[in-house]
Amino acid sequence: MTALLASVRSADEAFDAARAGAELIDLKEPNDGALGGLAIGAITQIAQQLRARYPVKPISAAIGDVPADATDEIAARVIEVGDAGVDYVKVGVARGPAARRCIEQLATLPATVVPVLLCDGGMDDELVGHTAALGFAGMMFDTASKDGSTLFDHVDVDTLARWLRLAREHGAMVGIAGALGWTQLEQIRALAPDVAGFRTALCADGRRSRLDPQRVAQWASALHRPGGGGIGTGSGAQLPGSANAARL
Repeated sequence: MTALLASVRSADEAFDAARAGAELIDLKEPNDGALGGLAIGAITQIAQQLRARYPVKPISAAIGDVPADATDEIAARVIEVGDAGVDYVKVGVARGPAARRCIEQLATLPATVVPVLLCDGGMDDELVGHTAALGFAGMMFDTASKDGSTLFDHVDVDTLARWLRLAREHGAMVGIAGALGWTQLEQIRALAPDVAGFRTALCADGRRSRLDPQRVAQWASALHRPGGGGIGTGSGAQLPGSANAARL
């Protein structure tokens, strides 16, 4: 089964997403880019409120759109977000000369980091393999630009399937995101990732509008419905709760 990750910007959206069937609640600010970060105080408050009502619901949060070569800023932000009470800290990394060093630093930080490999225009195959080998709890494939193109416009399904298998061989759980919608449902089912992440498809009028719990419920139902065996050979693993979260 593919779990639904719902990206939310407030406690109200977090509660709506959790009630509607999202397995993983992801905190970010869509007005500030693909992986826009909320203020640390807001992350702490939302995490505390969500924990009180859904104590075993995993929570992730993005650190914000930070260039891969800003290593000190990334490290500081990762530690701050990790200390705010979330289970997973998401960090976007685009291909480029600073990407490998950035990934290696993320593997040393005192937080459960999930690298989000930004695949706009493709992704460095060697970087994917190196990231998988560093022992992260999970990794995701996403896009940075929100221009109407989807992850599948930048990376073909066969390549993604190979990357998902590689990550799983190293013990990581894997997710995909990147302007995914109903047109991509069969491709998502074919890949059978452990997690599929959404924002735009869960909102009534674009990613900056309010999350619609009915859309969350529709996507949860679609992802949980058997898709007939995928090329990604999904693990079918259940997401752990916050009490013992050790994998994405």
